[in-house]
Amino acid sequence: MNFALNNIPERTMKPREFGLTMVMDKGMGLEGARDFLSVAAPYVDIIKLGFGTSYVTANLKEKIKIYNDFGIPVYFGGTLFEAFLVRNQFDDYLNVVKEYGLTHVEVSDGSITIPHIEKCGYIEKLAKHVTIFSEVGSKDAAHIMPPYKWIELMKAELEAGASYVIAEAREAGNVGIYRGSGEVREGLVQEILTQIPEKRIIWEAPQKAQQVYFLELLGANVNLGNIAPNEVIPLEATRVGLRGDTFHMFLNK
Repeated sequence: MNFALNNIPERTMKPREFGLTMVMDKGMGLEGARDFLSVAAPYVDIIKLGFGTSYVTANLKEKIKIYNDFGIPVYFGGTLFEAFLVRNQFDDYLNVVKEYGLTHVEVSDGSITIPHIEKCGYIEKLAKHVTIFSEVGSKDAAHIMPPYKWIELMKAELEAGASYVIAEAREAGNVGIYRGSGEVREGLVQEILTQIPEKRIIWEAPQKAQQVYFLELLGANVNLGNIAPNEVIPLEATRVGLRGDTFHMFLNK
C-alpha cells in the first residue's frame, strides 16, 4: 500500500486461496491488458476470458502469456466448454486447454442441459489435469432453482473435484443468485452458506451494490467474480473500507 492507515482490514496475500477477485476480460487488447495489470495486478487472482471470446480473440497465446507473466492464471469461459460439449468435442476441448497451457478450467451447464452425474464426470476427468471452477446456476432467468437444489449441486461438484463453485449471475448480474433487477436473493444466499463453505464459493458480482452486499455479509476476503477490469481498483478500495459504501464498516474493528 502507498501509505499507512489504521483500521484497514487485513487482506489475504497472493497467491490467495480465498479473498479472490476473478476478472472477466471480454476482449481487451494486448496493450490494454498490460496497462490494466500495471496498476491492478496485485489485486487480480484469475482472469476469465468471457463466454466464447477466446475463439475470436487475435493473438490469444500472446495475451495469455501477458497475464501468466504476472503470475495470473487464465481460463476460458464456461460457455466455451459447453460449446465444445454440445458439438461432441470434449476431447478437442481438452486438447485446446493443453495447447494453450491453461491450468484452470470452468465447467458449467448454464446454456445447455447436462445430466448432473455427467457434469460431475467431466469435473472428475478434468481435475486430473487442471484446477476446476464449477459453475452452478442457469443463464435462463425463467429457470429458478430452490435453495436445496443449489446446495445439492454444489456439494456434488466439490466432491467430484472442483476447487471452487461459482454462483451464476451472468456478466450483467441479473440471473441465478440475483433477481432480474440485480437484487440479491438473500434467502438463497443464506441457505447456501449453511451447507457450503464460504471459502469454496465464488460469488459472481459485477454490480457495485452486489459487491457491497457480500462484503457486508462475509467481510473483506469474500471471493468475488465477473469483475470488469476497470472495476478492480474500485473493488479493492471498497474491500478495505475506502469507498463511501463501506467507509464505516471497519473503523471500529
